[in-house]
Amino acid sequence: MHQESPIIRRQSKQIMVGNVPVGGNAPIAVQSMTNTLTTDVAATVAQIKALEAVGADIVRVSVPTMDAAEAFKLIKQQVDVPLVADIHFDYRIALKVAEYGVDCLRINPGNIGNESRIRSVVDCAKDMNIPIRIGVNGGSLEREIQEKYGEPTPAALVESAMRHVDILQRLNFDQFKVSVKASDVFLAVESYRQLAKQIEQPLHLGITEAGGFRSGAVKSSVGLGMLLAEGIGDTLRISLAADPVEEVRVGFDILKSLRIRSRGINFIACPTCSRQEFDVISTVNALEERLEDIITPMDVSIIGCVVNGPGEAEVSQIGVTGGSNKSGYYLDGKRQKERFDNNDMIDQLEAKIRAKAAMMAPENIIFTDAEQ
Repeated sequence: MHQESPIIRRQSKQIMVGNVPVGGNAPIAVQSMTNTLTTDVAATVAQIKALEAVGADIVRVSVPTMDAAEAFKLIKQQVDVPLVADIHFDYRIALKVAEYGVDCLRINPGNIGNESRIRSVVDCAKDMNIPIRIGVNGGSLEREIQEKYGEPTPAALVESAMRHVDILQRLNFDQFKVSVKASDVFLAVESYRQLAKQIEQPLHLGITEAGGFRSGAVKSSVGLGMLLAEGIGDTLRISLAADPVEEVRVGFDILKSLRIRSRGINFIACPTCSRQEFDVISTVNALEERLEDIITPMDVSIIGCVVNGPGEAEVSQIGVTGGSNKSGYYLDGKRQKERFDNNDMIDQLEAKIRAKAAMMAPENIIFTDAEQ
């Protein structure tokens, strides 16, 4: 029922971000970034825990000042997920968060000053086994590169990235990953394609500043989908002007759709028409909300009539096919004698899904007090 993905991944060097492997044959890691004030420790910790709850593998935190670095120390003590510190220009902040246990530094070596400052950060990263992410953005290229190319192009983004890569390689540091993000899908995709041929390090994927929830999710799905289908990408972040929790959900949905990585329930639902025998849309919406805590991979088909229903149900762990007053119920692809009352579909389905998830992976199930 869970088919293997046909995608052949680009082979990359594996690095460790805390206890999360990135690159090599490791699962593609899903990241997000906090949007609270880092100096508001309680709010930032709460957001990180919310991101952990929906499966974020890695969380990035902006650390723009020394006050934020001191707050980072307190935040790190209260969460379990690996944290990346996002730092620009001030090398002293990088040294401080390294002291406080950061799991990765997002810092472009060429932007933090002279050779001695760069070397101090790289030597610190070496000594403490902290990887670095080089992050190139189409909207903030170096002035001389902007002047050379006139506008952001794939060659411009890759040249910027390779400047920073060359610095790290000259200092004999290879524990890094690279991103070449742009808000334009084609620009980002071609930049990643070109960079993938030039380095062996992991690539962090993203369509930067993608937009609001709906448009940003679509743009990210198209761009990242193109790259992932070609085997390019080792970790990703969906950049949405929305709750960061939604970034993680969309990220997993993209990986799930490409059969790269499954987490939680894959709902297969018809778009509905006049043949539907029960309200499919409200049923699926309610179940998605109720079953967010289930992380066990599972296919659940909810089809409103018998035209496509049996075919989908036969390749799902749990399936429903609409019928008059009562609907057919399938378990592991086999039709059951039991049928569902169309007026009580949601409660019945929730109970069946939770029971099936408990059988598949009992350690992953969170029960309510009433269910225990």
